Amino acid sequence: MTVIREGALSFRFAPDVRASRYDEWAFYRNRFQNQCARDNKAIDLLCCGRQTTWLVEVKDYRQHARTKPVALADELAQKVRDTLAGLAAGQWQAHVADEKNLARKALRARHVRVVCHLEQPAKATRLRPRAIEPDKLKDQLRRLLKAVDPHPMIVDKATLAPSMPWQVEFMST
Repeated sequence: MTVIREGALSFRFAPDVRASRYDEWAFYRNRFQNQCARDNKAIDLLCCGRQTTWLVEVKDYRQHARTKPVALADELAQKVRDTLAGLAAGQWQAHVADEKNLARKALRARHVRVVCHLEQPAKATRLRPRAIEPDKLKDQLRRLLKAVDPHPMIVDKATLAPSMPWQVEFMST
C-alpha cells in the first residue's frame, strides 16, 4: 500500500494500484520541466489502476487563500496537458526504470480521469469566504478538458467517489 503526503493531507492508495508524485519524478524535474518548453507544469499525483489512470491535483485552502492570478481551471488544464506530454516523453526517455514503466502503464490505460482534490474552510466567513465554487470549477474543467476527461471530478475528503482507489486523512502540519 502506497501512502503519499501532500501538504497537510495524506493519501493512502489501494494495494492493487501504483501511485507516485509525478511532480517529483527525476525525469520531470531534470529533463522535462524546463527543457521542452518554458515552465512546464505537473499534476501532483499519478495513480494507475487496471484500466484507469488518475491525474490528481491537490489544493488545500483551509489555512491560506488562493493568491495566484491565473484561474484555477486554466492552471489545472495546463497541468493535465503538460503531464500527459511528460508521460509520453517519459515512457521512452526516463532514466529511472520505475518512472519509465509507470509512464507506459499510465498511457496504456483505457480511461484517464482528472481529479481536483479541493479542501476549503468548513465555514465561509467575511474574512475567509469560500474561495472556489466546486460546481463552477467543474463546469470550466469540463469545457477545457473534454478531450481528455469529459467528466472531471472535484472532491474533498468527505466526498471521495467509491471508484477512487484511495483514502485521504488530515495530518498535522
